[in-house]
Amino acid sequence: MSRILIVDDEENILKSLRRLLAMTPCSAGGKAFPLTVDTCNDPLQALEKAFETPYDLVLSDYRMPGMDGVAFLKEFRELQPNAARLILSGYADLNGLIAAINEAGIVRFIAKPWNDYELVATIAQALAYQELQNETQRMADEARLQLGQLSAEDFERKRLEALEPGITRVNWGPDGSVMLDPDALKRD
Repeated sequence: MSRILIVDDEENILKSLRRLLAMTPCSAGGKAFPLTVDTCNDPLQALEKAFETPYDLVLSDYRMPGMDGVAFLKEFRELQPNAARLILSGYADLNGLIAAINEAGIVRFIAKPWNDYELVATIAQALAYQELQNETQRMADEARLQLGQLSAEDFERKRLEALEPGITRVNWGPDGSVMLDPDALKRD
């Protein structure tokens, strides 16, 4: 099961995409990708979700109030570098597209209005590509581990981080204690 996150400030777009992905089989190269689809209409809330939930793919609108799609995807990439990133936009802003590719590492740009078949095919291709990238990285890490170029602790940390994003991050307090709630300092 592949888990994807769709972020768009327009609720009707989110509903439309959720309905499309629920009704249309997502497959590439003969492999089916059953989907679990989460949606969010606020990029900051989406980042909170990404801190707790691992995603295989994120699809973000380009123009949203408060935070544009490039800034959102850059932050998302910090939390979940192994997830595929796509941008959906009704605007053909060349500089924005270049920033999305170079800064946020998007896999594809999808224009609004989208063609349903092309959108689903693009998601399936991105999931297949990301799965291949992740498997290649895992095999390379196993080889580095066997050659002694990667410690067992680093190997396990990477494995755990892929399963549960954020699990290996520790928030240290000013006195050296572990902060379970990083917002606790703000409340004190």
